[in-house]
Amino acid sequence: MFGLANPARFMRFTGPLVPWLWAVAAALLAVGTWLSFTAPGDYQQGDTVRIMFVHVPAASLGTMVYAALGISSFFALVFRHPLADAAARAAALPGAAFTALALITGSLWGQPMWGTWWVWDARLTSVLVLFLFYLGYMALRSSIDDETKAGRAAAVLGLVGLINLPIVKFSVDWWNTLHQPASLLRAGGSSLDPVFLTPLLTMMAAYGALFLAIWLTAIRTEVTRRRVLTLRARAAVGA
Repeated sequence: MFGLANPARFMRFTGPLVPWLWAVAAALLAVGTWLSFTAPGDYQQGDTVRIMFVHVPAASLGTMVYAALGISSFFALVFRHPLADAAARAAALPGAAFTALALITGSLWGQPMWGTWWVWDARLTSVLVLFLFYLGYMALRSSIDDETKAGRAAAVLGLVGLINLPIVKFSVDWWNTLHQPASLLRAGGSSLDPVFLTPLLTMMAAYGALFLAIWLTAIRTEVTRRRVLTLRARAAVGA
C-alpha cells in the first residue's frame, strides 16, 4: 500500500483499475435502484421510505470521504507528500456533493415525517457543519495562489474538521435529537427488515464504488496536471 505512495507506481496500478470501478459502480447503482423501487412501502412511512436508499448512503459517504480527506491531509502536512495532497484535494468535491445530497434528501424525508423541512437538530446541524468544512476547504485552496501554501493551509483546516466526525456519528446518542438513532450499525445488529436492508446495502456498496472511481480518476488527473506544470516550468527555465 505504501509503495503506491510513489506517483509513478500509483498511476500504473490504478490505470487498469479505474475502468473496472466505474463498471462496478454502474452495475451496483442499476441493481440498487431496481431493488429500491421494487421494495414494498413501509407500514408507517409508505413510499417515502425509499428516500432512505439515497439518503443513508449519501450521509455515510459524506463522513467517510471527509475521514479520507483528513487522513490524506495529515500525510500531506506532516510528510509533505504530493500524492497525499492530491488525494485530499480530489476528495473534497465528491465529499461535498455526497453531503449536500444527504442534506437535501434528509429535508425531503423530514418534511412528511416531522412536518418541517429543517430543524436545528444535533445530527442535522453537525452534518451542515461538515458540509461547510468541505466548502471551506475548497475555498481556502482556491483563495491562495501559491499551491504549496494553499495545500498546507487547507490541510490544517482538513485536520480540524475531523473533530466534527464523532459529533456527526454519535450526536443521536449524546443528545435527545429528533433524528432517529442508528438502525444499521448498532449493537445487536441492524433493526431493518431484510426487504429494506438488501437494497440499502446494495446502494451503499454502489456509492462506495462510485466514490472510489471518482476519487482515483480525480487523483490521476491531478497528478497529470502537476506533471504538465513541472514540464512547463522546466521548459521555461531551459528556454
